[in-house]
Amino acid sequence: MTDPGRLRRWHDRRRLWAVLAAVAALLVAWGSLMPGDELPDALPWDKANHFLGYAAIAGLCGLAGLRLPLAFAAAALFGVAIEFAQIAVPGRFGGDPADILANTLGAGCAVLALHGLRRGFLR
Repeated sequence: MTDPGRLRRWHDRRRLWAVLAAVAALLVAWGSLMPGDELPDALPWDKANHFLGYAAIAGLCGLAGLRLPLAFAAAALFGVAIEFAQIAVPGRFGGDPADILANTLGAGCAVLALHGLRRGFLR
């Protein structure tokens, strides 16, 4: 079983999580707004990449101290904004409802997992 004190020490490193959340958001934005001709020919598991990227952003925002509903909303709205920003990028389509759904589901799953972690181990 996991030591609750050790888990709490990692959980409470809010500055670390905030920096990692910002890095994750920058990496997602960089990869998402790259022109189509600079992308690799094949990107496997497109929707899984969306799911995992926005799960990371939402989870790290939650660990950084944002209330979980706000962490979810911030990640989901960031996903919508990036999708619509892609419309102006050459070689990208943007605004894909399936991408927005994958982004939102990833953010929601991360927030629910963090909520469960807090209820199960940190109380």
